[in-house]
Amino acid sequence: MVKISIITVVYNGERYIRDCIESVLSQDYPNIEYLLLDGESTDQTFAIAKTYGDKMAVLRSESDKGMYDALNKGIKLATGEIVGILNADDILADQTVISKVAAIFNEAPIDGVYGDLNYVHPQKVEEVQREWRSKPSEPKDLAYGWMPAHPTLYLKKMLFEKWGGYSLNYGSAADYELMLRLLYKHRIKTQHLPVLMVKMRNGGMSNQSIKHRYDAFLNDYAALKNNEVPFPLLAVLLKKLRKINQFL
Repeated sequence: MVKISIITVVYNGERYIRDCIESVLSQDYPNIEYLLLDGESTDQTFAIAKTYGDKMAVLRSESDKGMYDALNKGIKLATGEIVGILNADDILADQTVISKVAAIFNEAPIDGVYGDLNYVHPQKVEEVQREWRSKPSEPKDLAYGWMPAHPTLYLKKMLFEKWGGYSLNYGSAADYELMLRLLYKHRIKTQHLPVLMVKMRNGGMSNQSIKHRYDAFLNDYAALKNNEVPFPLLAVLLKKLRKINQFL
């Protein structure tokens, strides 16, 4: 039975961290390793997390250089063959998500699995505000602006050991750069799981202001260019346009 490590990193996330933790602990798959790394929150986040401490493989509160640095720490600590990320204000869609992920890894010779995601109202998670429906893909799709939903992506840990973790040089596009590096540049083999995997509360680092959006655009462009995707400006424009379908 494949062991799956799920990593949550958080800073001052007291409002939603309990929902996140409980969505992992309620999974029906028995071989989950849960790691939570807190960036020395100044609110009650870590106090809440500690109430679940006996059910977590790793529970730490320490300084870091931001979200992606903390994720890299978590990946190094993980002992599962498969690694997934769950953001602190997101939840797994139902209790069977990880069982379905594990079944694909057990059945097929693949490196990664990704699925579908709903953007939901921050306080009313049953209220869907837009949908991210993915598809089976090929590396060339990333050159046309396609990408999987990062919170649904589960990868073999050996990929990080072979090709590195999240770069700290791309701001909020670090997850995009990682996916380009693995799926486009190194052509890892992935499979789409056509089920709703994650409910993601609306908002995020790259959508907080016009400046954040401009910085995200520049970082997307740099990630595409540095991973040798042809016509990176076209790709980043298509990436933005693809979001329109999430509202339809």
